[in-house]
Amino acid sequence: MAEAISSDLESNPKPQDTLQMAESTVSDLKSNSIPHVIYRCKKCRRIVAAEENIVSHERGKGETSFKWKKRSGEEPADCTSIFVEPMKWMEAVQEGHVEEKLQCMGCKARLGYFNWAGMQCNCGAWINPAFQLHKSRLDECHR
Repeated sequence: MAEAISSDLESNPKPQDTLQMAESTVSDLKSNSIPHVIYRCKKCRRIVAAEENIVSHERGKGETSFKWKKRSGEEPADCTSIFVEPMKWMEAVQEGHVEEKLQCMGCKARLGYFNWAGMQCNCGAWINPAFQLHKSRLDECHR
């Protein structure tokens, strides 16, 4: 019986070992919680989104997804916008609008557009609901 108790104690971690594991887990979480890519307004440099706010989407069928009037004949290389989740700085969203322009909180520059019913990306994919930020109006900063 004494052997069973001693083997049970050896298999269970000691309190100081548990504390060290918890500290290492917390430090891992802190290092993982810092976004590697942030997006800033090009005009005033205010942070408007981070990598963790991006809503990813699968590439659509390209121009075949659009009406024939909107087709240019060229296939775009990449998406020209990013889609994000709704955030507190989006005043029009907070005011209860269904669709509206998205303006920077700092300088009021137009950064994009949102529509709760959804929008189509230039790659042809539909995103519902859509909070679109134009890459041309943002600086992508890598950390």
